[in-house]
Amino acid sequence: MKELIRNFTQAYGPAGHETQVCEVIRQAVAGYCDRTSTDALGNLIAFRAGTGEAGGGKRHRVMLAGHMDEIGVVVTHIDEHGFLRFTNVGGVSPHVLLGQRVEFGNGRVGSIGTERVDEIKDLKHDKMFIDVGAKSRSEAEEWVSVGDVATYQRGLVEMGTRLSSKAMDDRIGCVIIAETLRRLKSCPHDVYAVFTTQEEVGLRGARVSAYGIDPTFGIAFDVTGMNDTPNLKNILNMKLGGGASIKAKDASVVVPPKVRDLMVRTARENDIPYQLEVLPSGGTDTGAILLTRAGVPAGCISVPTRYIHTPVETIETSDVEACVQLATKLLEGPLEL
Repeated sequence: MKELIRNFTQAYGPAGHETQVCEVIRQAVAGYCDRTSTDALGNLIAFRAGTGEAGGGKRHRVMLAGHMDEIGVVVTHIDEHGFLRFTNVGGVSPHVLLGQRVEFGNGRVGSIGTERVDEIKDLKHDKMFIDVGAKSRSEAEEWVSVGDVATYQRGLVEMGTRLSSKAMDDRIGCVIIAETLRRLKSCPHDVYAVFTTQEEVGLRGARVSAYGIDPTFGIAFDVTGMNDTPNLKNILNMKLGGGASIKAKDASVVVPPKVRDLMVRTARENDIPYQLEVLPSGGTDTGAILLTRAGVPAGCISVPTRYIHTPVETIETSDVEACVQLATKLLEGPLEL
């Protein structure tokens, strides 16, 4: 999966501008589904028809969701010296941005600088700028326009069995779905693998795609926080290397116990390492799927990740493998709730 992770994370695709990453993912999954399509919000939907043999159980319309958008910054003004002012697209910390390189969709690269601030706590987006090397407004406007969006420029690095890159959130969820489709030999259910847009700005892609698909069961795949770096307060259960994180709750959803228990039972029966996840803040596409139409039984399988919403998001490859195994085993079964 390593090359898949590299290809997905390095593709450009901030929220609302997912066309490039969408094409990378489409090429990766096209051979493992019956058809692909995109909807009005740019969600990529890979459909795979089920065999209809669910061991006497219900044949479900299963929606798998992983968001392909990433956080970024959008240009709001270009001054007379060619410096770009910006605001955030999603959860971008000014303290993390300072001194970073960012890349626009056309390949133009800029460095993040700041006006003088007396204290670091005073550092805000409106004090910062992007330097693209322009000497004037007219020169900058040849390369970049107001409304253009940039993302972190940071490659994939191997650190033993761990990988670090920008955009693990949530390209790693997209990798899990793609690899699950590749490994899935027989599935009784109709599978709609949705690589969603605009999750980072409000779960928008998942909301509209779930409405259109009208699934009877849903699984989202995303990253989650962890509790294994120095001086944390032991408020979280998740750690790198602990296996697939099966969500019980976050700020956007309380996972129905019957869904959570099905995931736990499947993991245990197949000796798949897992850990239970309760996340005090944040949310995933699960929250949008759960509230679709009259409601959908939905859960979430997450990858514990260090340094979320930075250019060095770090994961353990064995956790990714556990997530793929769990997703595959769930789809092979009857999904009895």
